[in-house]
Amino acid sequence: MCSGRVDLEFVLRAFSNGIDGVFIGGCRLNECNYITHGNYDALSNVHICRKLLELIGVDPERLTIEFMSAGEGILLTELINDFSKKVKELGPLGKSDGTDANGLKFKLAAATKLIPYIKLVERERLRAPSKSEGAYNKFFTSDEVDRLFKELIGNKLAISQIMLLLEEKSLSTGEISEILGLNPSEVSRYMNSSSRQGLVKYDESRKCYTLA
Repeated sequence: MCSGRVDLEFVLRAFSNGIDGVFIGGCRLNECNYITHGNYDALSNVHICRKLLELIGVDPERLTIEFMSAGEGILLTELINDFSKKVKELGPLGKSDGTDANGLKFKLAAATKLIPYIKLVERERLRAPSKSEGAYNKFFTSDEVDRLFKELIGNKLAISQIMLLLEEKSLSTGEISEILGLNPSEVSRYMNSSSRQGLVKYDESRKCYTLA
């Protein structure tokens, strides 16, 4: 299977199922068997997913991608062994990242709901200027991309978590703030935005927000 078909959802699902690390192997860059050069799509997805993992409190080193030819079995074995060693050093997912299992599963669920939006943002705002590993690495580690990611995806992730909480029960701004560890003013800003979009409504009688 082409590494370009490894969807973000596959990676997040693996972590949701308690997998401690995800290794993606692809053909060498610029040696794709297809005209799509899907291995560049895979590289882009890994950069984006690592940023997303960092936002939800998971060490991004738990996800890696390596490129090799079909005849480099020994290299593949060495890379997998090195990655397995690194993951063992990082320790069990969640506990070693300072997040309990239920809290991590909740954050991963909120991130998964954002995947269609993330794909849209990637296509329109997060495309590297040229197809080379160096260009991709430089682009995705730039301050501008960090700013864009937090602005376009970080805020949406917080709102996605709030929506999941409100699916369970109505909550006040203070309760949401306490559960998610957000500043009350941030929560108010998110709720005002969500209210304008018709996603939530404020119950005056109970002084809390509920899904619209």
